[in-house]
Amino acid sequence: MKNPLIIIDPRDNVATALRDLHKGEDIEIPDMGILLSMIEEIPFGHKVSLQEIGKGDMIMKYGEIIGQATSYIPKGSHVHIHNIESLRGRGDLEGDLS
Repeated sequence: MKNPLIIIDPRDNVATALRDLHKGEDIEIPDMGILLSMIEEIPFGHKVSLQEIGKGDMIMKYGEIIGQATSYIPKGSHVHIHNIESLRGRGDLEGDLS
């Protein structure tokens, strides 16, 4: 498999794993200038951080904001419900996705 990640938009700060990614594995995507070292296991279909993401920063996937970081997320780590909060479908945040 040439590229084990789905990255749709250059603004994305997370990518989707197309296979299990293993701690210590290096992934290079030269055409996007990305070099990642996995710092933990990333299951197939889950998200991995493409850069450091600060607590409170927006999570961008497929060119869209999909959530907000609830803690600091190092580059190359698993991004899932343990460290992001969805902003979609929440009536208390309606219209506030900037």
